Amino acid sequence: MEDRELLNVVDVEATCWDGQPPPGAVSEIIEIGLTVVDLHAGERVDRHSILVRPARSTVSAFCTELTGLTQEEVDTGVGFAEACRLLAAEHGAGTRPWASWGDYDRHQFTRQCQATGVPYPFGRRHTNVKAVFTEAYELRKRPGMARALEVAGLPLEGRHHRGEDDAWNIAALTLHLVSLDPRHAHRLTAPSA
Repeated sequence: MEDRELLNVVDVEATCWDGQPPPGAVSEIIEIGLTVVDLHAGERVDRHSILVRPARSTVSAFCTELTGLTQEEVDTGVGFAEACRLLAAEHGAGTRPWASWGDYDRHQFTRQCQATGVPYPFGRRHTNVKAVFTEAYELRKRPGMARALEVAGLPLEGRHHRGEDDAWNIAALTLHLVSLDPRHAHRLTAPSA
């Protein structure tokens, strides 16, 4: 398989609170969900979940309710630097194009890499699938992932707000867009401006 046909679809979950974070706490990635899509074959070929141990925050009850992840679970994860190393070494993050639903995931990685001095694991080829979907369906507002699945007539598989499951569902939406217009495959692999 050639990397130019493969796309990493990424969804992260991060520590969050119902309201303001506790003093000194910052939002940190606690799960990286990744689904590998073979755009040429039109299928999802692999899925991963990397649990990440937060260093400057803890998992709140609100966060557990939203994601299903507990502090005990993320404590078994790897550090953020190791997670970024795994993305690059095992998933071709630096060379393979990647996509996410919206820009939150890209910005969260940028912020956390800058704050921790960890090298950014991804290359420049990023696609905001939410923007492509909104344009393809000529929607006035950009929908959330669950709403987009309804619009596309696709099922929500797994648990919403779990990185691994959300990446899997975003990958289904990505393939749906390519099936609507094969030119979307080029948009998903072209370098970002």
